[in-house]
Amino acid sequence: MAKAASPDASPISGNVLFYSKPEPLNKELHAKLGLRRIDGPFAFAADSHVAPLTVTEFPIAALNFPIIFAGERYQPLAVMGINADHNMFIQPNGLFEAGVYVPAYIRRYPFVLANDTVNEQMVVCIDRGASMLGDLPDLPFFDPSGEPTDYTKGCIQFCNDYEVENRRTEAFVNLLKDLDLFETRKQLHTPVAPDGTQGPPQEIAEYFAVSEEKVKALPDEKLRELMDNGALGQIYAHLVSLSGWDRLIALTLSRQNAAPRPANLN
Repeated sequence: MAKAASPDASPISGNVLFYSKPEPLNKELHAKLGLRRIDGPFAFAADSHVAPLTVTEFPIAALNFPIIFAGERYQPLAVMGINADHNMFIQPNGLFEAGVYVPAYIRRYPFVLANDTVNEQMVVCIDRGASMLGDLPDLPFFDPSGEPTDYTKGCIQFCNDYEVENRRTEAFVNLLKDLDLFETRKQLHTPVAPDGTQGPPQEIAEYFAVSEEKVKALPDEKLRELMDNGALGQIYAHLVSLSGWDRLIALTLSRQNAAPRPANLN
């Protein structure tokens, strides 16, 4: 289990979505630090149209957004907007729209686990650049004796649980890769002028998705295996979610009254 870092913990490097200044959490540096209750707690995610997902989130996330796979690692992503710099489900007040699922990756913020390669362990980090952090907090990270508060312990447990789910997600993706089930897809939009005439199709995104045809072509014993381990249900949650592209496009056009800008997700 990961825990708060010691004072001499190694610096953390690398780019992580939403985290501008991650640093290991420790009682010497952050004795007076904690979380302040602020207006608009999700504003930090408003400028990103995607958020990472774990595989166990697929069924509920599929009710709200398309679920795609992107990049060299085939990272599962919830697509939360058409334009690359706008999450259309976060309101101007920095809150998610009522009833919209908030991915665990976003709920975890400003905490995150990072790999300390020097000491070969996972350490708990915070985004020191997060606007909700400050002295005289509503939710301190440490108590007067220097021990993590119940709030901090809960956040650390959430991070540990998320890491377990992240490994499960990696295993799921590797299974799909081993079975050669991925294909490249492009999402197109055909704009319609006020007079009803259609313009040329515009590419919204390019990404990886599971091929249903490849799934159906698997041997019966492999399909049974996917069914027994739950992977088949997650695959079809992903496939069903892709119908959400039409909803995203319709919402974008109705709100902005403009054609969406392409965002290559591959």
